[in-house]
Amino acid sequence: MLSEALVFYSKADVAEAWLSALGRELPDLAMHTAIDGPPPCPPEDVQYAVVWKAPHGFFRPFVNLKLVVNLGAGVDALVARDDLPDVPITRLSDPEMSKMMAGFVLMCVLRHARDIVPFERAQREGRWRYIHPTTPDKVRVGVLGLGELGATAAHEIARFGYPVHGWSRSPKSLPGIDCRHGLETLPQFLSESDILVVMLPLTGETRHLLNAERLALLPKGAKFVNVARGPIVDEPALIAALQSGHISEASLDVFEHEPLSPDSPLWAMDNVLITPHLASIALPKSAAAQIAENIRRIRSGEPVLNRVDPGRGY
Repeated sequence: MLSEALVFYSKADVAEAWLSALGRELPDLAMHTAIDGPPPCPPEDVQYAVVWKAPHGFFRPFVNLKLVVNLGAGVDALVARDDLPDVPITRLSDPEMSKMMAGFVLMCVLRHARDIVPFERAQREGRWRYIHPTTPDKVRVGVLGLGELGATAAHEIARFGYPVHGWSRSPKSLPGIDCRHGLETLPQFLSESDILVVMLPLTGETRHLLNAERLALLPKGAKFVNVARGPIVDEPALIAALQSGHISEASLDVFEHEPLSPDSPLWAMDNVLITPHLASIALPKSAAAQIAENIRRIRSGEPVLNRVDPGRGY
């Protein structure tokens, strides 16, 4: 009888914390890391993989793989791979991740809505500058993407009195949120977004969805927040819009290529906040139970929770 093992790969997470949390949930399961090389067990023993951005070819040795868990909500790095067998792929659906994301998005929205960026510029210049506050009801916030993370963020922004409208590919209904759907509604949605928050998954349909033409639909002087995936936006078009002032400010947590190149013009823009893809991260303490539940379901032949549809990309 084969031994049963789990392999962990993520260069962005502390492997020991994850394996410790998972070990408390599944003490009978052998657990190994594969960050610095193959796991110290026969590859045929590996039946479960918990990963974030595993390199190409990573899954090929694991011929008895039964489940892949993605350490995050976005699964674009796990679709359309030729080294991944036809096994269930699950994403994390962790309330703590949603809260972390909503808090980060709210911080960005308030920073733009309360004119903190020009105050930061005035401070660097040693100037006392007064800008009369704009009340929340006058700032329209558009949330592009109403999945679990997007919906939570939209409600948090609305809780502070900002009129929030959301856009998704398929129909959604959220209390207090003006929900739109379908590409035919996207132009008007963008034209009514004083602050645009991008929270879509990256799929074939959303790659470069926000091109120069669509960015031009935003109101002149709009603010832009991206906490989803960099390739959803045509980055040169975004840079051009920031340089022209059509988009006056941006908060960017994700980029077309990460890390962001040192020669990117974005680094030198004093109207751009750059953070290194950390708006929301998976937390071992709260996510381990969810992963363990899906492993138990695989063992008992039950359907897994939060399964990804590779055809849709999320």
